[in-house]
Amino acid sequence: MARFGIEEEFVLLEEQTLVPSGMSVEVRDEILREVGPGLTAEYLTCQLESATAPATTTEQARADLRRTRSRLGSAAAAHGAIVACSGTPFISPNRFAVSSSPHYDAVSAQLGEITREHEVNGVHVHVEVDGDEERVRVLNRIRAWLPTLLALTGNSPFTHGRDSGFASWRSILIHRLPSSWSPPHFEDLDDYRTRIDQLISMGAIADAGSLSWTVRLSERFPTVEVRVFDAQLDAEDTLLAAALCRGIMTSDAFDTSSPMPLDVIDASLWTAARFGPDARLVDPLTGEVSSVRSISASLLDRLTPTLERLGDADFVAEGLARIATDGTGAQRQLRAYAENGTAGLRDLYLEGTATL
Repeated sequence: MARFGIEEEFVLLEEQTLVPSGMSVEVRDEILREVGPGLTAEYLTCQLESATAPATTTEQARADLRRTRSRLGSAAAAHGAIVACSGTPFISPNRFAVSSSPHYDAVSAQLGEITREHEVNGVHVHVEVDGDEERVRVLNRIRAWLPTLLALTGNSPFTHGRDSGFASWRSILIHRLPSSWSPPHFEDLDDYRTRIDQLISMGAIADAGSLSWTVRLSERFPTVEVRVFDAQLDAEDTLLAAALCRGIMTSDAFDTSSPMPLDVIDASLWTAARFGPDARLVDPLTGEVSSVRSISASLLDRLTPTLERLGDADFVAEGLARIATDGTGAQRQLRAYAENGTAGLRDLYLEGTATL
C-alpha cells in the first residue's frame, strides 16, 4: 500500500484584527519549540508549515494532523494569535518579512516585488512511487485531474479584506511565478530533467526545489508531490485531498496515451480557481466541457475499486457528499463572513485548530 505524507501551511493572525501577525522571529521560534517536531518556519515570518510522518492509512494521517493543529492553536493563543487554515489571509498590510535562509533569500531576490503580496498557504500531498520513470508516468496521469481537485478544495476567497471573486485567489497569486500551474506532459525522466535545467539556465528558477508547478517530483523523497491545494479549513478537508491524490496516482484505470494539452489544463485551472465547485471544466475522461459535479462523480466511479483497496472508499464518497452539502472552504468562509463579519471568520479558523 502506497505511503503518503501531507504538508500543511498556516498563517498566524492577530486575534482581534485578523491581520497577519507581526510577531518577532523569536516569538515565532518559541511557538515552534512549544509545538515540537513536525513544524517548521515557512517563507514569511508569519507562516508555519507542518509535515506528517509517512502514513499508510487515512486514520494514521488524521491523528498526526489533528495533534499538530491542536498544539499549534494552543501555542498561538498563548501569544495572542490565531492560526488561519486558509489559502490567503483575510486582510493584509503587505509588511511581511521573509524567513532568512539561503533558499528563501534566493527566492525573495528572484521574485522582487511579488514577495510583498505572496501571502499564500497550501497543502502539499506526497505519494510514494517506486522508480523514477514510474514517478514521471504518475505525474502525467494526475495532471489532467488538477483542475477538478482544485475546484473541490478552493479555500482562499479574500484579498485585502474583500471578496476577491475567486474561490482560490491563492492560485491566481501563484500563477505570477515562473514554472507555475500545470507542468507539460513529459516523455520520460530525461525530458523532465531537461526542462528543469532549461528553467534554471534561463534564470527563471534557482533550482528544482523552486518549481511552482501544481505537481512535481520531490527532490528529497521518492514521491510525486501535488501542490494544487489551498490550505484547508479542517483536517478532514485535507485528508480528502490526500485520499483523492493517492487514489488517482495508484489507479490503473486512466489512459494517458492522449495527454490533455497544457493550455486546456491551465484554462480549466483558471475556471476552477474562479468558480470552485460551480466551474465548468474539460472532463479528462471525455474531453468535453462538463460540470465539476459530473466530473467528480465519474472520477469517484472510476476510482472506487482502488479506494476500496486502500480503505478510503467510504471516506471519499462521504467527503464529496459533504462538499456538495456544506460547501468548500471558500464557500464556508464567505458564508461565515456574510453572517457575522470578521468574528464569524475568527470562529471558523479557531475550529480548525480546536483542542482535541
